[in-house]
Amino acid sequence: METHGLSQFITGYINDRYQLKLETFNKAAEKQLSVASAEEKAGLEQQLFEQRRELEKKYEVRTWLTEVAFRAEKVSQATHAVKYFHGDAKGNSVYSIEQYTVSNYLATASLGSPDVDIVFNSSANADVAKFILAEHEGDSLLASLKRGDFSALTALAENEMQAQQWGSGFMQALSDKTLSTHQLAKQLYFPVSDAGEYHLLSPLYSSSLAHALYLRISHARYSEASVAARKARREGHGHPEAVQYFPDLAVQNMGGTKPQNISYLNSARGGKNHLLRCAPPQWQQSLKPPVSHKTFLTAVSPKVTRVVSDLRRYLHTVYERDNTMEIRQQRAEYVDELIGMIFSYAAEIQSLTDLQGWSQQEDCVLKAAHQLWLDPLRQRTDPDFKLRREGGEWISEIAEDFAHWLNTRLKQDEKLNVGAVEFREWSVLMRRRLREFDAAQQENWQ
Repeated sequence: METHGLSQFITGYINDRYQLKLETFNKAAEKQLSVASAEEKAGLEQQLFEQRRELEKKYEVRTWLTEVAFRAEKVSQATHAVKYFHGDAKGNSVYSIEQYTVSNYLATASLGSPDVDIVFNSSANADVAKFILAEHEGDSLLASLKRGDFSALTALAENEMQAQQWGSGFMQALSDKTLSTHQLAKQLYFPVSDAGEYHLLSPLYSSSLAHALYLRISHARYSEASVAARKARREGHGHPEAVQYFPDLAVQNMGGTKPQNISYLNSARGGKNHLLRCAPPQWQQSLKPPVSHKTFLTAVSPKVTRVVSDLRRYLHTVYERDNTMEIRQQRAEYVDELIGMIFSYAAEIQSLTDLQGWSQQEDCVLKAAHQLWLDPLRQRTDPDFKLRREGGEWISEIAEDFAHWLNTRLKQDEKLNVGAVEFREWSVLMRRRLREFDAAQQENWQ
């Protein structure tokens, strides 16, 4: 690729960011002017003009590159990022592109060309990672720096000294000056001999491997060819593309509502990290949908008796104490575990693909809202059912049913004065978790 092409791309990249900032600024300025009085407008217009000039100066190519190159020392490339263990872990991540061929292991080193991740000490520096990784015709600033090619920066610099300063700054992202670990980087070792030898059970999380898995699964699920192949299979037609399924696939969300706090690639995945089932086959009793129950909660009750009993006993020991943060957190942990067990049951019922549409049976007395949750495959053949399910009102009904059911179970201890406050707390928690659960599970029903 010609060097001036990368230089032009960098110039365009900076200008695009400026246009986005300018558009936001102009909208805010128009709003301020619209509510300002005639006396205030003259001074306000001058103030906004100066602010606009400052914004323009900030995004002048050389000024912007100088500022971003200075902050590049706050980011580093990695294949294994420490923040996947804990968002507050301060240790170094690891960058390793060593390759080897071992048939019985799937590891980062077995990837032909692993995607490089970028980690940063603050999400405020995420723009640095996005910039150095931005690709143009298969090349990027990071890739050019790795091969010792600084010509793209030289073409934009005022002089050789400025180009060297930029290059030195961006090179800081290629390596860490100091190496350190942190107490939140949970490295779990298991002794395997009396000679002081250990086996590493919990290595640093491989973001590069997780990204390769994510891309593979996403392609198998959402590419045009895969979608067409699944449609052909449902309609009983042939298709040249193979249909791939990932049974019992779990999604681990990293970073919560701010996945960018973990790493650049984690942000690109929206925080989603897929987990494949690796447990050995287990003998299970025949699982049947709860067609004879008015609510699935009566069907799942025997499975969650222990957790409900533990919660009741805990609340009994603290019912005379003030409602402290510690008590609320402990109570929330019990309820969270309870909801997790309910979701495990729901996932098993939803996976009964051979019984698709079981809620349409004449002898099914299950509430409509519970049918909408537990029999999602029915939406493939029942347009009205699909419409009601997409409406989402059933989520609130299930959340309230759960809160009422839990309060009823807890009131078996007469000393526990649970009522409207707890009802609201249980229902809010269940509603939020159920939305997240259904959004993740919905991918399996496409």
